Amino acid sequence: APRVLNVNVGVLGHIDSGKTALARALSTTGSTAAFDRAPQSRARGITLDLGFSCLRTALPPQMGPGPGELQFTLVDCPGHASLIRTIIGGAQIIDLMMLVIDVTKGMQTQSAECLVIGQIACQKMVVVLNKIDLLPEGKRQSAIEKMTKKMQKTLENTKFCGCPIVAVAAKPGGPEAPESENPLGVSELIEVLKSQAYLPSRDPSGNFLMAVDHCFSIKGQGTVMTGTILSGSVSLGDNVEIPALKVTKKVKSMQMFHTPVTYAMQGDRVGICVTQFDPKLLERGLICTPESLQTIHAAIISLKKIQYFRGALQTKAKFHITVGHETVMGRVMFFSPAPADFNKEIKEDVFDFERDYLYQEEYLSKDSNSSEENKENDQAGEEVQLPRQQWALLEFEKPVTCPKLCLVIGSKLDTDIHANTCRLAFHGVLLQGMEDKNYAETFLPKLKVYKLKHKEGQVERVMDDHSVIGRSLFKKETNIQIFVGLKVKLSTGEDGVIDGGFGQSGKFKIRIPDGLKPDTKTLLTLASKKKSKAGKGETTKEDESSKNDSAQPVTISLLFKRYVFDTQKKMIQS
Repeated sequence: APRVLNVNVGVLGHIDSGKTALARALSTTGSTAAFDRAPQSRARGITLDLGFSCLRTALPPQMGPGPGELQFTLVDCPGHASLIRTIIGGAQIIDLMMLVIDVTKGMQTQSAECLVIGQIACQKMVVVLNKIDLLPEGKRQSAIEKMTKKMQKTLENTKFCGCPIVAVAAKPGGPEAPESENPLGVSELIEVLKSQAYLPSRDPSGNFLMAVDHCFSIKGQGTVMTGTILSGSVSLGDNVEIPALKVTKKVKSMQMFHTPVTYAMQGDRVGICVTQFDPKLLERGLICTPESLQTIHAAIISLKKIQYFRGALQTKAKFHITVGHETVMGRVMFFSPAPADFNKEIKEDVFDFERDYLYQEEYLSKDSNSSEENKENDQAGEEVQLPRQQWALLEFEKPVTCPKLCLVIGSKLDTDIHANTCRLAFHGVLLQGMEDKNYAETFLPKLKVYKLKHKEGQVERVMDDHSVIGRSLFKKETNIQIFVGLKVKLSTGEDGVIDGGFGQSGKFKIRIPDGLKPDTKTLLTLASKKKSKAGKGETTKEDESSKNDSAQPVTISLLFKRYVFDTQKKMIQS
């Protein structure tokens, strides 16, 4: 048989831009999951699930010599806002994306979200301006040119800058029109798709993992699971695990678009038949090499904020987290390298538990306002230092099953569907999953994320040349013993060490190993004299004037760091 090269083309766009009609106009062989197979989907006229169909054409010259066919598997992704989870699942198997735009409407909210997903998960794109039959013939060409220019502008700052833009009418006259109406521009579109096709890098090695999107039984044969292979390969007779159900099954037969095969690999669209398995148990999900997936309760990811998301990404906030093919609620905690390492090169796909990391109240970005210093630097006109890499700890509300190093997307799917705003907040890579349910005790203490603590107090009075009494650094009920031995600094420049409590009201004694400077002593003696005078109510004219000279009390600064997950809450000073 001549070789068939498979390229997965995602058909994405806003609801009602005509994606399904376009897939239908392009395709020659419908697959089992194709074209709105769900009854509720047909009734509502919208796509609820990923539909798949394919188009075969001669191999274009750039795909190598020799006879063969190029198969485009068209993945028709739903455009309905609440179905964005499905799209994110679909985007992970897409080599080339078709962004379908209703030429009469231009970019809409979900077209923008599809563009964002495309930038994260896809290398190449073709924009299709659909429904040109709705434009009056006399003005059609100028309207198409105008919209083409507009789209080029939109794509200017994305990785799809300069991508082809093709105008078509997939179903002239709309869904009610007779089938005899020929689509416009579709053969040109097929030529553009051929010119954009590339040999995706496929790797048969590694564990087998397949995203199943459809499961049904065939009488006398067994249960067929159809889907796209995300990694590795599969052969007849292999055992595959359905991790969500903890069952393992043997591959009895396999088909690719109605043709029996004995082997399939990454990127292929395949139906796998197993016996004695109820298809109702698995409508969609993952199947894999037995024992190769992890089921995790929490994870460490490296991440980037999506530039179109409005608003800050706050620690402790909840997001919808899409991992692999599941979307669950999760809480986040952001952290960055220690400030000294902001510019260091950091390995992309491993997480180093030996390093120290700095806790962040929110993801640091140009518009974030997390640190006070940044505001001051801004006024000084200095660049705000941003770390090269940031991470988050994700804690899921229920466990998720996923491969290692998989794509993670965080979104706010509860945002009003009709609000014209991007709901995708961040994307990243899962670096480390936590399989233990008690990860908070067993795993998190290894994670060295620290907070910088800064306390300030004041010197109350001098005891002698080498010690002073301080106040306002601790509350009355604080156990000062745990702070004994920590270093402090006076605003006048001396270094001191906390020596112990003094009395019952939270005051404490500070030892000054190098002794107080004469100026400091004078300042403090003046201040305490004033206090005693003020106490007796004797304020004279001279005091009023001298008050302004020494009104600044001497402050005490205590700086230390504390690791967020340290059970003993130790205070550490460098």
